[in-house]
Amino acid sequence: MFLAIEAGLTGLALVLALTVPNLGSRWFEAIERSFGNVAKKRGLSVIVVGLTALALRVALLPILPIPVPGISDEYGYLLLSDTFAHGRLTNPTSPMWVHFETFQVLWHPTYTAKYWPAQGLVMAFGQAVLGHPFWGVWLSVGLMCAAITWMLQAWVGEEWAFLGGSLAVIRFGVFGYWDNSYFGGAVAAIGGALVLGALPRMKQERPVRHALLMGLGFAILANSRPYEGLFFGIPVAVAMLAWLWRMKRPDLKSALNRVMAPLFAVLALTLIAMGYYFWRVTGNPFTPPYTVYERQYDPVPMFLWRPLRPVPAYRHAFLRDNFLKVWAMPQYQRTQTMGGYASLEMANAFFFWAFYLGPLLTLPLFLALLLAPRGFSWKDFDSATRFLLVISIVTLIGELLPTAYVVHYSAPVTCAVLGLVLIAMRSVRDWQVRGRPAGVFITRSVPFFCLLLAALLTGMDSLGWSANVTRPTSGALTWCTLTSSDKARAAMLAKLRQYPGRQLVFVRHDQASDNAPFEQVYNRADLDTAKVIWADDMGPAENEDLIRYFKGCHPWLLYLDSNTPKLVLYPEGGEPHSATTVPKAP
Repeated sequence: MFLAIEAGLTGLALVLALTVPNLGSRWFEAIERSFGNVAKKRGLSVIVVGLTALALRVALLPILPIPVPGISDEYGYLLLSDTFAHGRLTNPTSPMWVHFETFQVLWHPTYTAKYWPAQGLVMAFGQAVLGHPFWGVWLSVGLMCAAITWMLQAWVGEEWAFLGGSLAVIRFGVFGYWDNSYFGGAVAAIGGALVLGALPRMKQERPVRHALLMGLGFAILANSRPYEGLFFGIPVAVAMLAWLWRMKRPDLKSALNRVMAPLFAVLALTLIAMGYYFWRVTGNPFTPPYTVYERQYDPVPMFLWRPLRPVPAYRHAFLRDNFLKVWAMPQYQRTQTMGGYASLEMANAFFFWAFYLGPLLTLPLFLALLLAPRGFSWKDFDSATRFLLVISIVTLIGELLPTAYVVHYSAPVTCAVLGLVLIAMRSVRDWQVRGRPAGVFITRSVPFFCLLLAALLTGMDSLGWSANVTRPTSGALTWCTLTSSDKARAAMLAKLRQYPGRQLVFVRHDQASDNAPFEQVYNRADLDTAKVIWADDMGPAENEDLIRYFKGCHPWLLYLDSNTPKLVLYPEGGEPHSATTVPKAP
């Protein structure tokens, strides 16, 4: 629904630009002067944008509380966060590990999540320092908006950069799943912004600090979205090699010493640190946890042209059904025909557009192309536009090759997409219709209507409407879509924590229902000290082994079905209990 509302406002902006382009001009001019004064102070504008994102999210806590995880990926990152927050890189494998197998979690050779560590490290900072992993996510989104502003200053100038940073706050920094879940794209977006922000600055000034910032950006990409980061880095590497190739000997020596040496030093340290992390987790410095997990559980290859791997010997039916019937295998089979592959990629392109652009940010891009002079060619683009287009296109081409896509995979190019929108707005600003400033109105109405949508969404959230009206949990993820939250599990966990002693919950899956997104068996990093332990129901005999292992724990049985999960006292002998319900906590 909200995408339709945004499309309607986009059409209204175009109509008003053609009919009454001077509407509100005095008010807009006053705001532009105020914003311009802040934008001219580069450091201040970066800080203002970052703090605004942080302050707005805190202000909205009454209607957008700390998010409750629901997707399996989120629990994986929460496991990483808990591991790092306790000062460990990974955890020892439990001798009872077969009872705890679940999605996204690796048990051999060590116990951790399959994911790359950057998001987990950010969340671990929030958990260890501020008391909850969410505050790490919150900080990462504020840093992302600030980093995007800093990047844009080097590509489109101070005033347009301040506008771009403000758009980043509205579109990516408050209402969407990047700031309201635990697997968002803010960390990778920071990495992309640092790399692109440092690139033109190094060419102009060549200070060591910008080389270090570029190295930090690549380190973040390598540990958050390494595959996309590889394609993202190709145009950057080509641009730097071309820059060095054109240099004379004295300048070349200076560039090698002040730019390339510190950059390669950061990259070398990053590779060493990653190798050490891989070695601690998988036993091999060249094998990441992600690869080990996929080999153990997923027969579907990452790339379309690779053959299927042998189907693993699954120990739990819900794991087998998810990989072979619900998600991975059906997705792969769909891509094996030209029609299926084409439809999938068209859907992915739509998802990218709906999240990163939407109708409002598409309007200036469309008008810039429409108003281009006849015979306009690639050579007529300025160098900044060409490069941002190239890095976006190369990265997106790389994303056509894997079998799966979610919009936060494209997070590294967030700043580049915003840069192209701002360049389009700058070119459209001179557009006049019968001598009236239609283009000026477009550049004013786009951010105004973005802000209006945010205000409308805030009002609907406060009235409790948007959860059912504007925020679907499936289909296209737009800038304001929230992902699913498993509030039933959170409520059960809160109640179980109130009981004296430790609690052991056996999860019994209903094979007739699709509960893969709401799998319950996720645990803390340290199983032996956890207040509540979640385990797979493996039948009376195997369950008794686990009860004996966790001697003193109070056992429960959780039924997962197509409706509301039901938690009951664990029956003697492991047989279903008739009508036992959860007693009230003392």
